Amino acid sequence: MYTCAAKSGYNMADKINYYDVLGVGRSASQDEIKSAYRKLAKQYHPDFHPGDAAAAEKFKQINEANETLSDENKRKQYDFELDHPGMGGMGDMGGSGMGDMGGFEDIISSMFGGFGGFGGRQNTQQKSRGADISQTISLSFLDAIKGCSKEISYYRNEPCKSCSGTGAKGGTAFKKCPRCGGSGRVKFQQDTIFGRTIQVGVCTECNGAGKKITERCPDCKGVGYTRKQTVITVNIPAGVDNDSTLRKRGYGMAAANGGETGDLYVYFRIQPHKLLKREDKDLFVTVPISFKTACLGGKILVPGIDDMLELTIPSGTYSGTRFCLKGKGVKTVNGTGNLFVTVEIEVPDRLSREQSKRINEFEDSIELKACSRMNKFANDVSSLYGREIKKQ
Repeated sequence: MYTCAAKSGYNMADKINYYDVLGVGRSASQDEIKSAYRKLAKQYHPDFHPGDAAAAEKFKQINEANETLSDENKRKQYDFELDHPGMGGMGDMGGSGMGDMGGFEDIISSMFGGFGGFGGRQNTQQKSRGADISQTISLSFLDAIKGCSKEISYYRNEPCKSCSGTGAKGGTAFKKCPRCGGSGRVKFQQDTIFGRTIQVGVCTECNGAGKKITERCPDCKGVGYTRKQTVITVNIPAGVDNDSTLRKRGYGMAAANGGETGDLYVYFRIQPHKLLKREDKDLFVTVPISFKTACLGGKILVPGIDDMLELTIPSGTYSGTRFCLKGKGVKTVNGTGNLFVTVEIEVPDRLSREQSKRINEFEDSIELKACSRMNKFANDVSSLYGREIKKQ
């Protein structure tokens, strides 16, 4: 959490604007911030940009911005510092409890109560939250459509079981913080554009916890977590796509001193299919057919998700005609898509003399009026240009 400028040397001019990093406005809701973070985290994830230092730095900025703006208290204090850059502090006024300020503290609360770490009698003993972790899973085209289970392995800071993540031996070896008297807050005198004011901030001795560890946990050395390999099975629902995300609560980084554990975000990289293409819930395929089938009609086989499907082609079908097989697309929680089949008339690459002769004879036997599109084209040319054309 940010502290007063005089105490930490923090300079807003030296920092990037977190709202600009996420591409959201100052009034953005938590849902909008979360949505922007997920989109950008996926776009600049190192797995998609191996060896790209610029993408790695951008990914770091995105996570830093999200860590601040997704925490209400950190965001309010960040907003305050954005609005009041360069405000120097006058030092710590001590932490002998908060009662000695009397009614004046309530006045400060009314002025600064909405700024996270500032305020009057509000409890500010906020526990930190662990960072989120992202993992990318590569899926085959069919696994993404039909759903599957995948085991993933990664390293993270897990909450220490011996101390329940508190960092204290047995989870109970604490004492009241002597600096803030257990309140988790201390008073600061600060010069602002409005004059000298008294503000209330998080105690830097106990980081707002109000208590200090008397004996550290021997397993985690007092930090509240241990570095371990985590192996989990992810149940992937049917219909996921490249823009899909799965969230596993509590499988991210553990926080120090018993704070909330971060989450795991699973992204997907879908491998292409040799024949089928996908757009949301719909599938698309192009199938070549013979000149005979196009003229006389018939039944053809087209590729589906699990097997070949039968499609009836009517006589007189033109190349590029699209057919729809309803309900043969991707099944998702939001419904089932369709399979769209486009047929293309295949023309032989090579013909024998005898075959060429027969085609010419066949062509000569067909009158122009039997070919509706060609006949219409000839009539339009005649009316527009005054020229008569035959079959071509």
